Amino acid sequence: MSQEGRPGRPTVSKEIRALIRKLSAANPRWGSPRIVGELRKLGIDVAKSTVDKYRVRSKQPPSPTWKTFLKNHVTDMVSIDFFVVPTVRFRVLFVLVVLAHHRRTVVHFNVTEHPTARWTGQQIVEAFPWDTAPNYLLRDRDGVYGSQFQRRVKSLGFHEVLTAPRSPWQNAFVERLIGSIRRDCLDHVVVLNERHLKRMLNSYFNYYHRWRTHLSLGMDSPESRAVQPRALGKVVQFPEVGGLHHHYERLAA
Repeated sequence: MSQEGRPGRPTVSKEIRALIRKLSAANPRWGSPRIVGELRKLGIDVAKSTVDKYRVRSKQPPSPTWKTFLKNHVTDMVSIDFFVVPTVRFRVLFVLVVLAHHRRTVVHFNVTEHPTARWTGQQIVEAFPWDTAPNYLLRDRDGVYGSQFQRRVKSLGFHEVLTAPRSPWQNAFVERLIGSIRRDCLDHVVVLNERHLKRMLNSYFNYYHRWRTHLSLGMDSPESRAVQPRALGKVVQFPEVGGLHHHYERLAA
């Protein structure tokens, strides 16, 4: 008598193949045994070799990505960075900014002509007095963050997170802030001296925190602004940053 059907294991249905792909795509850090176990909990008994054959191979590394790390710790991380500003007399001033990621808030800034590890460490102390420091401080590997800086940071309870060499994209939050400072303010003025620069930055950060909307904050400002209904009155314009920008409010006539 001829044997009906084909010998060997039964074929895997299209439904099960699709489910294996779905599970593996949605959970790229799951191995084949984990998927086998999950399928068994769903009443589907398949071999590990079957899962190996049909699973989606992730192109991403098994460990969490840098973007995921920043996202997971956004409420408990600050980043710092320097940028330079030339003056009308060709002096070079260094600006340190300390940015809290959660609401894109500039916690602290200062200006100096001669940045050192001691000076930079003191700025972190001034930015976070009375045990207010979050868990993580993100920075690059610049030599200005020397041993004196590291001791001050450690005493505040920070865990330092260092970006890879020549990888400014890993400190994207503060890099974007610096770009905004230049485009919104410094590209349009001639800086006279250190005092003038501090005054300009104070004015800009007041506008930045209270009025400038951010796409990443759902078109809100770092200091959240309430929506003003039309019934409140007409729209009135107010100058900001020496007239470079304006904010708008509804006021009763």
